[in-house]
Formats: sequence, structure tokens, C-alpha cells
Amino acid sequence: MHPIIKLWAVPRSTSTAFEWMMRQRGDLHCLHEPFGEAWYQGEDPLWPRLTADSLRIAGLTFDSVWQKLVDLAQEQPVFSKDFPHYVDHMWTEDRLGLFTHSFLIRDPAKTITSMYDKWPDFHIKEVGFPEQRELFDRIAQRDGIAPPVIDSDDMLENPHGIIGKWCEGVGIEFMESALSWEPGARDEVSWWDGGSFHANLRNSDGLKPQKRTQYIDIADAPDRVKEVHEQMIPHYEHMHQYRIRT
Repeated sequence: MHPIIKLWAVPRSTSTAFEWMMRQRGDLHCLHEPFGEAWYQGEDPLWPRLTADSLRIAGLTFDSVWQKLVDLAQEQPVFSKDFPHYVDHMWTEDRLGLFTHSFLIRDPAKTITSMYDKWPDFHIKEVGFPEQRELFDRIAQRDGIAPPVIDSDDMLENPHGIIGKWCEGVGIEFMESALSWEPGARDEVSWWDGGSFHANLRNSDGLKPQKRTQYIDIADAPDRVKEVHEQMIPHYEHMHQYRIRT
């Protein structure tokens, strides 16, 4: 079986831009949050804001996603980005052993205010930092070494250097050409409501230093958002110390 490279991220962390870069390579099967689709829209969804009329897709289960990843890896290497909170109920040594693990982190003041902008009623379980840290610590303890960690701000400031070291860490060739692309539709990553979360990606032409606008200063956020932010900071800071540096 070929490697299955997982990028475990948190929402609003530029992870889809990272995925789009991986799609430019042409040497990997690339999947967009396959466990997330089951978490939100599968036969037995775990989305905490689930309602009676939420979309359900017949035949889509967490087990079917695991099997799809394994089947694809029989053909060629696989890359998939996902959020650990989608599958924290299914972490077993056998299943985690299928993957080459890596992580993408981002300052929670940026991710949480962005979530609030898109989903004012977001649930704390959708934020993802505790589960990301728990999985990171588990893999690091198992292997005796920290898996590769990218900080989003570092990546956008120095994509060539950071992505190059990440490729080395997960055992694949670095392809500089994959850092650039043409603006346009991103249908491959748009299973959630047609891709409303990916406007920046549609307008982008690559991973490069760029000005990032924070949706709202955390000091001006509602008390609930501030409280969530305070709970997430320790998890981010813990992983930040292990980030790839150039």
C-alpha cells in the first residue's frame, strides 16, 4: 500500500489553500475533508448543530471513508486534509498507523473570529484545537518525535522554505511549481454549500506572502467568542513550539 499523508488542521487555517497546492502536484490522490463530509452529512452525522432537515447522504459513513482511503492507496500515494475532531471517536492504533501524520496550526484569534464571521452560532466542538493537540501528543509519544507542524503565518511568509521542509518531513519530493496556480473555480473542495468558505482561494494564484485581514479584533468579539478563544490558546501555544522553522 502507498502512503496516506494526512494534514490535520483546524477550521479557517488556510488548510484548503494547502490542499490546493497539493493538488497541483499531480502525483497524489487528493481528498477534501472526507471525514468531515461524514461528520456533517453522513448517515450518522456527529455535527453538534444537527437538525431534522440537515442533509444526509446514504452510504456515507466513517467506515466507508476509512475504506476509501485504503482502496485509493492501493493505486498511488494519497493526500487528505481533515480536522481531528471529526474522527476522535475512532482513533485506534491500527487506524492511526495507516497514516503519515502532519499538522497545520493557526493563531486562534484569527481562526475563531473567522468562524464567527461565517458561523455566528458555531459550536465549541467545531473549533478543533483540543482534539488537534490530543492527536499531536499521541503521535509524538508513539513515535518518540514530533510529527511535522506548520504554522499558517510562517507558511504564507515563506512558502518555499516551510513547504520544502514539510515535504522532507513526510517523505515526498518538493515541487516548487505547485506553489502557484491560476485563479478560478474550486469545485473539488466545495461539498459544503457550494464552497462559500473558499472565496479567498478562488481569487488566489498561489501560496505567497500576503496581507491577511482579521474579521474582528478579539477584544471586540462577543463574550462567548472571547471565552472560546481563551480556552484554545494553550493548545495552540503547545503545538506552536514544535513548528517547522527555516
